[in-house]
Amino acid sequence: MLNLILAAASAALLVLSFPRFDLAPLAAVALAPLLVACVRERSLARRFLLGEAAGILYWLGTCYWIQHVLETYGGLGFWGSWGAVLLFSVAKALHLAVFAAAVGPLMRRWWAIPASAALWVAIERTHGPLGFAWQALGNAGISMGVPLRLAPFTGVYGLSFVFAMLSAALAVAFLGRRRRELAWLAALAVLPILPALPEQTPGAERAVLVQPNIPQDQSWTREALDSAVNRLSYLTLQPILRKDERLPDLAIWPEVPAPFHYDADAGFRRDLASLAHLIRRPLLAGVVAHTPEGDPLNSAVLLGPGGELLGRYDKMYLVPFGEFVPRWFGFVNRITQETGDFAAGKKVVVFETGRRKIGAFICYEAAFPHLVRRFAAGGAEVLVNLSNDGYFGQSAAREQHLKIARMRAVENRRWLLRATNNGYTAVVDPAGRITASLPPDREASLPAAYSYVSEISFYTRYGDWFVALCTLVSLAALWEAAVTRGG
Repeated sequence: MLNLILAAASAALLVLSFPRFDLAPLAAVALAPLLVACVRERSLARRFLLGEAAGILYWLGTCYWIQHVLETYGGLGFWGSWGAVLLFSVAKALHLAVFAAAVGPLMRRWWAIPASAALWVAIERTHGPLGFAWQALGNAGISMGVPLRLAPFTGVYGLSFVFAMLSAALAVAFLGRRRRELAWLAALAVLPILPALPEQTPGAERAVLVQPNIPQDQSWTREALDSAVNRLSYLTLQPILRKDERLPDLAIWPEVPAPFHYDADAGFRRDLASLAHLIRRPLLAGVVAHTPEGDPLNSAVLLGPGGELLGRYDKMYLVPFGEFVPRWFGFVNRITQETGDFAAGKKVVVFETGRRKIGAFICYEAAFPHLVRRFAAGGAEVLVNLSNDGYFGQSAAREQHLKIARMRAVENRRWLLRATNNGYTAVVDPAGRITASLPPDREASLPAAYSYVSEISFYTRYGDWFVALCTLVSLAALWEAAVTRGG
């Protein structure tokens, strides 16, 4: 029972580390109670169950907002939506269950601190490929200046490693182990000597970010579509018509819950081109495109100042239940209004506007560091995140999503322009600072100051090298533990 309480304590600390509570320093100690429980528990199966219990509580506490999405837009009702969220949490908890099962013998070694942290990072990286990526532990450190210096070198996983190390050290100290085992913490002395994050400087360029606040449950007739286009166009023109502001160099529309079929709706395509021609500026917009087979694509298009199409990017990482239904969840309705599951895009596209290059990723793709870095590695000098967070309601998911997106700016040393349907629309500098933003649930446009940056960060150039290193270290540690036990 004590071990179960310790596992639940770790779950609670993890939940408290992220929005809505956002007590970020707790991330540095959150894993400690679970690690103590895993040392106390000798049975691998019971450690697995402890991790599973902690994982269920963590995912329920952090992603509780999925229930609102499935009840309101998935048609499951109150009890059905909670049942689906519980099933989701059981599945996602498997990552923490595997960690708990494997970390027990590692925590009994003199190298427990780095080995357990490496194992955490190796397992954390599997969330995306195995179903759903959201809050990496390191995301809690987006406002921690010194640990954040790691991000341009290791990605968010370096911060996850540091927090897991600190938790392991606290567990080792609590268990009364030899003090010399804490010597591994001396490695953290490298953090203050890493290059400092960029100083806060005003942006040299200007953009207008549009936040139309279109209702999620809007019924779409031809008149409603035309009204939405008019609303977006008006918001785009507002900053341009003001005499006291510099004209923007770029206009950005977010991902919206409207069926803006760029390739199939000639009227919409003509309206978009006319607006770009009117403002004489490139216009980046979230739209729906289609594959040659007719499957819908969640896309972003860039139009030139003359209204010509400069490029299209199709979203590669789709939202489970939002844009497709996973194979074993056929009883859940998709929350979008398209007639079929969305198709995934096939390649990263970097847009070019004369001498400048833009990398635009869509909504949930912000949760994938290895994807976003490919835009910067492909030459993008500014990052753009088009998102529709209206499905989240008034939950903490919007704050969680913004925090995730901010980390992508730091990893790649790029300005990030984030245009959303109903918030949070924001400008983020290369150090992860929010330099301008709009209040949520408000129809408005944001004059955004930003700069183009061509410098390539270490993480942008080499990707998840640190994850690979942690995977090798954890495998070697597990092998040594197994051999020693067998001997």
